[in-house]
Amino acid sequence: MKVFNRLDASVSFADEERMLIDSVRQLAREKIAPRAAQYDSSAAFPWDNVAAINALGLNQMFIPEAYGGAPVSYATYLECVREISKACAATGIIWATNFHAIKPVIDLGSEQLKQRFLPVMAKGGLAALTITEPEAGSDATGMRTRFRPDGDAIVIDGGKIFISNGDVADLYVLFGKWSEIDDPKRAITVLILEKNTPGLRIVRTEDKMGTRASGTATLAFDRCRVPRTNLLGEPGEGLAILLASLNKSRPSVAAHALGIARAAYEDAVAYINTRKQSGRKIIEFQGIQFLLADLATDLAMCEAWLWHVARLIDAGETDIGIEASMLKMRASDLAMRISTEAVQLHGGYGYCKDYRVERLMRDAKITQIWEGTNQIHRQLIGRSFIDKGGR
Repeated sequence: MKVFNRLDASVSFADEERMLIDSVRQLAREKIAPRAAQYDSSAAFPWDNVAAINALGLNQMFIPEAYGGAPVSYATYLECVREISKACAATGIIWATNFHAIKPVIDLGSEQLKQRFLPVMAKGGLAALTITEPEAGSDATGMRTRFRPDGDAIVIDGGKIFISNGDVADLYVLFGKWSEIDDPKRAITVLILEKNTPGLRIVRTEDKMGTRASGTATLAFDRCRVPRTNLLGEPGEGLAILLASLNKSRPSVAAHALGIARAAYEDAVAYINTRKQSGRKIIEFQGIQFLLADLATDLAMCEAWLWHVARLIDAGETDIGIEASMLKMRASDLAMRISTEAVQLHGGYGYCKDYRVERLMRDAKITQIWEGTNQIHRQLIGRSFIDKGGR
C-alpha cells in the first residue's frame, strides 16, 4: 500500500497533531476495531469506545481553549474521523456527530451559550444535530417543529426522525420554525435543548442495515420549555446557520466514508493475495488487477481532494459548498463501490459475517444518504455552473 502511505505522509501536520493522530490510530487498531463486529451484531451503544475516545480528550480538538478545549487543524480532525471510522463506522458516526452538532455553536453562538455548553462537550459530552422530519429530509424548509415565544421562554412542539445520537445526547442543536414568521424559509430557527427537558421524549431507535451501534432516534417534543437565551442566533436565521454548518460536516462525512473505503480495499487486497483459484492467486488474474487499479486510483484521487478541502477550510475559506458537495458525493459513492467489490472478491465468504467486508458494505450505504442525498449533491454541483448573467 505504498501509494496510500505516501499520500498519508504528504499531509502536513504539526508535531503535536502527528502524535495525536498516532494515538488515535493505536486506539482504533487495538480497542475499537476488535469490538466492532460484536457491536454490529448486538446493536448496543458502544459506551466503552466512547469512554476510550474521551480518555484521549478527542472532543477537545474542536473546542476553543477558552472553554476547555485544545483545538487542532480541521485536517487533523478529518484524519481522526477516518481512522476511527475505518475501525468501526458506527463509532465514527457517534464521535463525528459531536462535531457536526456543536460547530454552529462555536462559530455563531453567543458568549453565554458558549460558556454554558462548550465545556460540557470538552469534557466528553454527546450532541445531536436535530434537523430531519418525516416531511423534511433533503428539503429542510418542510420542517414542522414549532418554536413559540412565551415571555422569556420558548415552547417547542413537534418531532424529529433519523437523529444520530438522538437517544444518548446531552445537547440537541434543534432546528424548527418560529411561529411568528410565516415564510417557510425565513421562519427556520435554531436553539439548544438539553437532555431531560420535560416534554422531550425518545420515541424509538431504528433497527438499521448498517452502523448498527450508532443510535438513530425518533424524538417528540411536547411543550418543551427552554430559556430564550438558548437561541442560536436570532429567529429566522436558522437556514443560513444550517447551510454554513453543512459545509463543515459534509467533508467529515466524506472522511467517514473514506475510512470505510480504505478498510474494504485493504481487506480485499489481503484476501486475494492468499486465496487461489485454478492454481493461481486471485490477484494474479489480469481482470482482477485492472479492477484494483481503477479502485486504487479513484481512492487516491478522492483522498487527495479530501486534503484539498481541508486546506481550504484551515485557510479560512468559507465559500466551499460546491467543493464539499463534490467530496461528499464522490467519497460516499466510492465507499459503496469499493465495499461492494470487496464482497465480490471474497466470493461466498464475502456474504458471510466471518469477514468484515460484509459489514463494511452495509455501513457504507448510509454515507450516500445522510447530510444530503447524493442526488441532491449532484443537483447542487450541476446547478452551480448555470450562467446567472444569462450570457
